[in-house]
Amino acid sequence: MKTAIAAPLWLALGVICGGAAAQGSKPEAPAAIACPADARELPLQALYGRWEARFDGLPGVATVQLSPHPDYAGVRGTITRAGNGGTPPASTAQLAGDVDDEGALSIDESLDGRTISGVWSGTLQAGSCGREFRGTWRDAADESTRPFVLSKIDGPEGKQ
Repeated sequence: MKTAIAAPLWLALGVICGGAAAQGSKPEAPAAIACPADARELPLQALYGRWEARFDGLPGVATVQLSPHPDYAGVRGTITRAGNGGTPPASTAQLAGDVDDEGALSIDESLDGRTISGVWSGTLQAGSCGREFRGTWRDAADESTRPFVLSKIDGPEGKQ
């Protein structure tokens, strides 16, 4: 049964893609879909959803939720950092950002919703297909920096 379905599918792909099947030759497997080389090639919607953030030198994992920004072509969301046994307590900050002209994911973080408390700059990791960024987080209070890894957990609907 699988063979009967697979052959017409390959034939249809060949016709749609203008491949050998459309010219009467033996159908060839379509080329693998390549992952984006950098974040400029990534559709904005790929940033929407739930991510986990890990910061070098800090225990635990933070949860990041990103959605469409209502005012410009970017993302808006939150980061929730778990408290370490209640000290310090869990915190939630607001996030807003986009992919800049150099292809870096740039996010501003604000604990109070008015002033920037942190700045993220990360690059899409080769072969991650838009599911991992690595970069540097800068604390605006003391200018200290920490490397981070931002990994996609699931999409905007809560499904992977």
